[in-house]
Amino acid sequence: MSPSESSPVANRVGYVLKMYPRFSETFILNEILAHEAAGTDLEIFSLRPPGDGRFHEALADVRAPVTYLTHHGRRASDLWSLLQSASGQLPGLAHHLDDLLAADVDDAAQGVELALLVRHHGIGHLHAHFASVATTVARLASLLTGVAYTFTAHAKDIFHEDVNAEDLGRKLEGAAASVTVSDFNLAHLRRSFPAAAASVERVYNGLDLVRFPYSSPDRRPPLVVGVGRLVEKKGFADLVAACALLVAEGRTLRCELVGTGPEEAALRLQIERLGLAEIVRLVGPLPQLQVRDTVAGAAALVAPCVVGADGNRDGLPTVLLEAMALGTPCVATPVTGIPEAVRPEHTGLLVPEGDPRALAAAMGRLLDDAGLRTRLARAARALVEEEFDVHRQCARLRRHFAPPAGRADRAAQPPAPTVLALEPA
Repeated sequence: MSPSESSPVANRVGYVLKMYPRFSETFILNEILAHEAAGTDLEIFSLRPPGDGRFHEALADVRAPVTYLTHHGRRASDLWSLLQSASGQLPGLAHHLDDLLAADVDDAAQGVELALLVRHHGIGHLHAHFASVATTVARLASLLTGVAYTFTAHAKDIFHEDVNAEDLGRKLEGAAASVTVSDFNLAHLRRSFPAAAASVERVYNGLDLVRFPYSSPDRRPPLVVGVGRLVEKKGFADLVAACALLVAEGRTLRCELVGTGPEEAALRLQIERLGLAEIVRLVGPLPQLQVRDTVAGAAALVAPCVVGADGNRDGLPTVLLEAMALGTPCVATPVTGIPEAVRPEHTGLLVPEGDPRALAAAMGRLLDDAGLRTRLARAARALVEEEFDVHRQCARLRRHFAPPAGRADRAAQPPAPTVLALEPA
């Protein structure tokens, strides 16, 4: 059978991503590798070409082919040709013109393009990451083909001030199933969309624990690290301020900030102003293996996350889970889902957001007390093994990938959303 004649295959899953690969989205890479290890046949559809210029070594292990959809620069004649082609291949097109016209022109065109690829490649299910543009395109393709879609909601895509509640509600209603990455997010969605989000399930981002072996932190040097994009929500300005307080107390320590972003210049100025050039180092972005080695050699991983002025915030930073797996004790703030992993005085230390003095005190405790570091690290590793193993979490997600029998054959009719009775998280 030729590609253009392929019929949907139950476990051939199309992953719809805004940009692939993306240096900061290691959780998606982990997930793809876990699905492939379980035998899932994946294809990746990226709405944008990669823009980072830096790639993790584990990308070489991904077997799934990647298709980059056309983005911008589409002429009116190209759009007309696309619609002409789609009209003959997508019987559902006429039923959903209103949905296409309601979308941004680029999103609508990519929805049609993806629908054609779904048909040609025999995709039996679509899964999108983030409830924003990737799910917009996946939903349109689902409407045009009858192939079910699911999506994972993270943080900015549900908390940012620009989130369109009506649009998010439509996506929740139309999805065969929706998941989100923390119980905090789950409660927020169910409060905000009592009916549409009633069946949303929490599925944590996970780790391949083989790649993150545990080592005891009892003999680590006085090094603290922060890892992430240099943006407001990461709270790294509070980490720099906390380091200044510890230095003023006469403590010996070093701090390394791994990452890049728009706050880099401001952080450099802060470091210089506080006289910390020999203490705090901005090391820039590092490949995943180097990040792992840096975190594994530190006395503490500090994630002083805050809620941004625009409502943006972290969901549950993957680097916290990585540190906990590696045996590096964590100091963090109780933002969104973080307390689900960093449990105060049990698997880590929590301090109020935006409080450098409390942050410095917690960092000092870990630097001073090898016994505390070891106790927290052992409990943290045990929790990660129990709750954040990527293979276990991805198995939960895959329960929702197979489409209902016959759905892909009903594209000529507007597909009715499927509501799943999910087990409690």
